[in-house]
Amino acid sequence: MSVQPKVVVKTHLPTQPFPLNAERKPIRTERLIIRPFSEDDLDGMYALRTQPEVMKYTAVGRIDANREETQAFMARFMPPEDVRTYNNIITLASTGEIIGVGGGVSRPESVFGWPEIGYLFKKEYWGQGYATEFLKAWLNDWWTLPRSEVEAQVDVQSVDGAGEVPEMITAFIEESNVGSRRVLEKAGFREFKQWNEPDARDGYERDVTLVGFVLSSADIKN
Repeated sequence: MSVQPKVVVKTHLPTQPFPLNAERKPIRTERLIIRPFSEDDLDGMYALRTQPEVMKYTAVGRIDANREETQAFMARFMPPEDVRTYNNIITLASTGEIIGVGGGVSRPESVFGWPEIGYLFKKEYWGQGYATEFLKAWLNDWWTLPRSEVEAQVDVQSVDGAGEVPEMITAFIEESNVGSRRVLEKAGFREFKQWNEPDARDGYERDVTLVGFVLSSADIKN
């Protein structure tokens, strides 16, 4: 991932560290239960991460080779690492089946310097509104987290100049991922930049067009 030009701003962001998984309450929607990771989720996560269509747009671009690789992925969101991210398992409320995973990472891991949202869903559940239902509910919970005033280096195109600015949350997708574009736009995100770069994933010898999206806390309040 190429380095994006940054500017220093004053803003508010969720207080770090994030709450422990054990302290997080499940988020319930009409059809979903969005909850923290547990060790019992390995089989469900392996089923998700061995679908080529799902993994095509991930950072690795390929399915997990074995359950150990899936376990290593899950470890990023479980104690003691749970305080570094705000990610969740997504299940059907009616059956408990794991159908996806989604949530946010904060600075400095994010591409644009702002917190960044991402999500994956099993292919059987695409096009049925589950991703939009998840994202809207997760964002409602995100905005309730305690905040702290911070100084941050953020993408210069995400703000109008330096100084004090509203809090943002971001996402980025491949230009060809029209499904994710629709989900982000339905949740209020707007495109703020595009750029081209070589695809650094193993086996992907091509250039790729990436699209950045941003959602401002000012838009939520308005």
